[in-house]
Amino acid sequence: MTVSAAGLPTAESAEQLRRAIDRLVGRVRHWTPNRWARTVPDGTMTRAARVHLLAQRLADAAAAAEGEPARRVPRLENDLALPDQVRVLAADLLAVVEPRSAMLASMLTEVRATAAALD
Repeated sequence: MTVSAAGLPTAESAEQLRRAIDRLVGRVRHWTPNRWARTVPDGTMTRAARVHLLAQRLADAAAAAEGEPARRVPRLENDLALPDQVRVLAADLLAVVEPRSAMLASMLTEVRATAAALD
């Protein structure tokens, strides 16, 4: 993340988040159901559950930015839809948050942590 001299995120945060989402989606969009069902290395949940958690956090951030109550992101039966959910929810967040928002910087960290957890 690029930070200004005052310690605030710069306008690059929005673009960095877009790129991180694109990389994550590009990495997982071709996964089979078996790959989605594998547990993450720390053994706490499946890969699908970890990506769904990211989707929920994106939705929560967008709701907070709009001053709305949190909305539950449905856990669809088909894990192959998860990349689309993440992409749409990230776009929703980017549409309502200022490009220099600390929230975007926080979500960028979350996206990177999710990607690392899938290794």
